[in-house]
Amino acid sequence: MALAILVGLGVWQVRRLDWKTRLLAEIAERTTATPQPLPPESQWASLRHDDYAYRHVTLTGTFLHEDEVHVFRPLSPETAKGRTSGLGDLVLTPLRLPDGVIVIVNRGFVPQENVDPASRPAGQAKGLVTVTGLMREPESRNLFTPADDPKGGTWFTRDPAAIGSYFRLDRVAPFTVDADASGVPGDLPQGGETLLDIPNNHLSYAMTWFGLAVGLCLVFVAFIWKRLFEHANASLPAGLKRL
Repeated sequence: MALAILVGLGVWQVRRLDWKTRLLAEIAERTTATPQPLPPESQWASLRHDDYAYRHVTLTGTFLHEDEVHVFRPLSPETAKGRTSGLGDLVLTPLRLPDGVIVIVNRGFVPQENVDPASRPAGQAKGLVTVTGLMREPESRNLFTPADDPKGGTWFTRDPAAIGSYFRLDRVAPFTVDADASGVPGDLPQGGETLLDIPNNHLSYAMTWFGLAVGLCLVFVAFIWKRLFEHANASLPAGLKRL
């Protein structure tokens, strides 16, 4: 039973490896593809995360700067693509499209000293703007994710449903868009900081499970060998028994 479970887990990880490898190839292709229009609102309910994650899109609308939120997210100097990094926030702003649909746009990173929009007025675009970026699924929470503090202006996840609910916005897309680096006046928010270093550890997981299965087989063989040896030894005359 234990052997079957270990082998089953190893096979499952091999299948996950195949899935992740294909997904990473699709993501690499999507991020460099020519930006396409957003999927229409009529398709949102049937969208699967794997079908749209990191799809390069373009959309035009008006930013609702009064509903801007800040998601705490330090930016490592090792992974930063722009000139700014360190402690700071992601600036998420609802973008109202001409048909009334609202998409939450992650406009990019700002350091702590520029979280207040008043410190970066040049980057608060007014009127119709066109945004290109990558579609992202809602960010999930875990046991270690702090609770959002909307009244205090601090969020910890990119959750379009929660943001839309707090600001009482209708027809909010169930995904967000990470804006490309686009030469925003003043360079803030700093777009184009989507982290694409997605881990693919399924091969090592598979080897672990298969290794445990092999180890279990060796233990079983050693046990049987010992029992056979003891049985053979017990069958010998007293003077010939092996020590």
